Amino acid sequence: MIETKKTLVQCDFDGTITEEDVSFMMLEAYAKGDWRGMLKEYRDGKMSVGRFNTQAFAMVKADRESLLEVAHRTMKLRPGLPELVAGCRRKNFRFIIISNGLDFYIKDILRNIGLEDVEILAAETRFLPGGLDARYIGPGGVQMDDGFKEAYVDLFLREGYRVIYMGNGVSDIASAIKCHHIFATAELLEYCERHTELNYTELTDFNEAARILEASF
Repeated sequence: MIETKKTLVQCDFDGTITEEDVSFMMLEAYAKGDWRGMLKEYRDGKMSVGRFNTQAFAMVKADRESLLEVAHRTMKLRPGLPELVAGCRRKNFRFIIISNGLDFYIKDILRNIGLEDVEILAAETRFLPGGLDARYIGPGGVQMDDGFKEAYVDLFLREGYRVIYMGNGVSDIASAIKCHHIFATAELLEYCERHTELNYTELTDFNEAARILEASF
């Protein structure tokens, strides 16, 4: 009897499921301070993603409803996510969103398109009088300052999953290169194109990704 390897699809959110980074839209609208300077430090490798989000969103005094209004007014979803999730379920693939974004807006966006039962791991957010508090909780309940996505890829690989990764950014590279196959766009795609030993497919929309998953995995 041939053993079928269990498969997990790990998908980023901002810039992958959405076409833009929703958290940046919220910071643009409501952050009172130089969050773009901190973003440059993060992109230059001088600041961890955990520290960036903690400090940048502490500048935001807006309430949940105001921030969600920004998200729904400005963001665009990459086509085909419901079809991708349905395809994974038909194949008995585990589908999970793991994001450096904030859990409250990811959950709300998914609920609005009928995908509230999708697994999500992201920064756990609390609305406090002094601003937003965002924390990443890694495997085993340990708070993390960096390497959040990669820590879960490592966990899934230890658990025996064949991991298929979907992402877009520099923060996805360390996780993606460990996986069986990568669906990549933007900066992650550019990286894959320079490293042709990687198994990757350009991510255009999720309808096409779903078709490839069903036919080839």
